[in-house]
Amino acid sequence: MLEESADELGSVNRVLNEEFANQDRPPEMENALDKSEAVEIKVQEAADKLSVVNQALEDEVSERHLLEHELATNREQQEEALHIALHDSLTGLPTRVLFNDRLEHGLVQATRHGWTLAVMFMDLDNFKTINDSYGHDVGDAVLRIVADRLKENTRGDDTVSRHGGDEFLYLLTDMTNEQDATIIAEKIIKTIQVPCQVSIGELIIKPSIGISIFPRDGTTAEALTKSADTAMYQAKRSKSGYAFAGGTPTSSL
Repeated sequence: MLEESADELGSVNRVLNEEFANQDRPPEMENALDKSEAVEIKVQEAADKLSVVNQALEDEVSERHLLEHELATNREQQEEALHIALHDSLTGLPTRVLFNDRLEHGLVQATRHGWTLAVMFMDLDNFKTINDSYGHDVGDAVLRIVADRLKENTRGDDTVSRHGGDEFLYLLTDMTNEQDATIIAEKIIKTIQVPCQVSIGELIIKPSIGISIFPRDGTTAEALTKSADTAMYQAKRSKSGYAFAGGTPTSSL
């Protein structure tokens, strides 16, 4: 608009100068033309300055968009890197690091509110035989199937993790007595024992689960995990499917 105004003023000034080129112009007309030409110059200067400012703003906006894009890309890469660092590459389950972080948080809440929680340590019986007999590809396929079944049977506030090899950890929160843990353990065992369809045919996997209860069997993440691990070996030796740390499950805490 400023550029158009400058052009219009210039056009008017040229017409007036041509109109009165061969005539004596009264002082008032001369003064008016001088002022009009001065306004034309100022408007043109303003248009030029505004054009420079607009270009600078466009460059700044373009640079800002570029920075925002780079920031979004970096954020996505950071989130992806964090996800990779905290999740098992084979099964997609949380790693021990993420599991321990959630367990530590759960212990803080349980201590503060007087809640009870359980840690389950699960191992697949005779898994080494599968790897030795059919190869690691079949073993990996079994681990992925087991992980998917565990994820499907995990309650909203609970966490299931791959501890390493064929070992898994399950954090059970919001429970009132051992019967809650018993129900979950039996459900997991029943689900895992459904035949796995792999490249060599069907395989039936049986798990052994050890269960520790906070605060009875430990008050730290390390103590609870160790207690559940010990109970898991008890379940494996007795072929009972699951066992509680310290002995036989009871109906209430």
